[in-house]
Amino acid sequence: MDTSLFDFELPKELIAQHPLKDRDKARLMVLHRNTGKIEHRLFKDIISYLEEGDLLVLNDTRVIPARLMLRKGTGGKVEVFLLERIEGKKWLSIGRKLGKLKEGTVLYKGDKPAVKILGRAGDKFIVELLGGLEELGEIPLPPYIKREPEEEDKFFYQTVFARKNGSVASPTAGLHFTEDLLEKIKEKGVLVGFVTLHVGLGTFKPIEAEKVEEHKMHREFLEVGEELCSMVDQVRRRGKRVFAVGTTVVRALETIGKEDRRIEPFKGYTDLYIYPPYRFKVVDALITNFHFPRSTLIVLVSAFAGRDLIMRAYREAMERRYRFLSYGDAMLIL
Repeated sequence: MDTSLFDFELPKELIAQHPLKDRDKARLMVLHRNTGKIEHRLFKDIISYLEEGDLLVLNDTRVIPARLMLRKGTGGKVEVFLLERIEGKKWLSIGRKLGKLKEGTVLYKGDKPAVKILGRAGDKFIVELLGGLEELGEIPLPPYIKREPEEEDKFFYQTVFARKNGSVASPTAGLHFTEDLLEKIKEKGVLVGFVTLHVGLGTFKPIEAEKVEEHKMHREFLEVGEELCSMVDQVRRRGKRVFAVGTTVVRALETIGKEDRRIEPFKGYTDLYIYPPYRFKVVDALITNFHFPRSTLIVLVSAFAGRDLIMRAYREAMERRYRFLSYGDAMLIL
C-alpha cells in the first residue's frame, strides 16, 4: 500500500500552538463508520455517546521532563532528549549539537554537572543523570509546537489521570478529559479502566518508506493489569462496547487481544503496527486527535474507520478550521 495514500497538505496555521484553558471545550468531530455520517460537537458532549455498561480505557502514563538543555565544558549549548530508562539514572537518549562527544564527557546545567556520556548505542547515546530529573529537565513539547515550554505546559501537557512516569510525549487524546467530566461519565454507569503505555518518539515518527508495510515501529513499554482484563470480560458478556482513548490505548489493547476478544495481563514491550487491512479484536470505538499526514497514527485510524472516510473527515476538518495535533481538537469514531 503506497504511503502517499495517507498524504495531504496540512496548513501550518491549523497546528495548535497552545492548549485550551477549558480542556473539555475542544471541538469534537463524530464519525459514524456504518453510515459515513459526520457530526460536529464539543468534547464535553462525549458523554452522550457513552452508554451504561460501556468501558472507557485511558492511558495513565505520565510525561517526564525528558528535554535537557545543557552546555559543554567549553560553553557550547547542547540538547539531550531522554528516550528510555535503562536502569537507575542511566538512559538511552538522542541529542542535538552533541558532535563527537567522548565517553566520560560531562555536560552542565548552569554551573552544575548534569549529565555524563557513558557511550553510544548506534545513533543514540547512553547517558547518566548526575542530578534529579525534575530539576534537570523540562516538558518535551513536540517539535511542531514552535515555542519554548511555558509554565502552563507542566499542567496542560499532562492528562488529569497521569500517574506513572515514563512517556516522552503525551497520550494527547486524553488531554481533553477533566476530573469533572470523568466523574459524570462514571455516574452514568460507564466503567473506566487504565493501561500504561509509555509513549516514545517512535509513535510520532513519519513513515519514510514508499510502502506503508515497510515501516518499523519503535518498541514501547506496556503494562495491563488484571482489573482491566476483568472489565473487558464483563463488557463482552453484557454486549457493551470498549472505547479506546487514543491510539496508544488501541495498540495496547490490540497487542494483548485474543481471538475471543478477551485480554490477559501483560508487562513488557509492544511494537505493534496497525495498518489496513486489520481486524480489531478488542476496540469498538476510538477517541483520538487529528494527526499528521504520512504518520502511523493516521494509518491506524484509517484501519479502524476506512481510509476514504478518514480522508473525507480530514478535508472537512480543515475546511471548518479544526485545530490539529497534540493541543488540537478531537475525533470520536463509532
